[in-house]
Amino acid sequence: MAGYIDRGLSSVQAAQEEVQHQVAEVRAIYATLDPASGSCDQRQAQFQALQQQLQSSDDPTRQHMSQVMASFEPGLFVGDDEANGPQDNLDLERWFRQPKGHERRIHGHRHAGVRLVQEGPTLLLALDAHIDHPEPFRAEDLRPYRHAPAPTCQRQAMHRRTVMRQARSKKRRPLLLADLERRYLEDY
Repeated sequence: MAGYIDRGLSSVQAAQEEVQHQVAEVRAIYATLDPASGSCDQRQAQFQALQQQLQSSDDPTRQHMSQVMASFEPGLFVGDDEANGPQDNLDLERWFRQPKGHERRIHGHRHAGVRLVQEGPTLLLALDAHIDHPEPFRAEDLRPYRHAPAPTCQRQAMHRRTVMRQARSKKRRPLLLADLERRYLEDY
């Protein structure tokens, strides 16, 4: 078994060394983004030097890294050293306190769900309620909204969903087509 492992490792040794060099370059780039590694101006100068070094390389992977760095640079070093802004996307979303799609995907939930898509117009106010009402809701706060009608766009979306589910159904499709044909003939 050890012989098979040694032969496998020796056949990919060159690729592993290249990956190790790329990992070192990514760590150097990350060090320029860490506020603890120096002032904003120093880190920006290091970032630009690394970007130019990667751009002058013959390796297409390094050139691509340089292009990505160039596209991100305008927003990376905004503000000064005392800027108390969010450090990454998740920190930005925690700052705004809004749930985002990739945060769901991190935890394994890929889709918001049909209910959120269909009933989004009425759920939106509930999801953003903490913005205008920081303390917990009481029954008296919610009572005026008990009999509020759903918006027209939501009712239309739910009707479209019903029609499309019937159209996909092998049992309901003939009935739906017959109903559409009957309505068409009645109109003309």
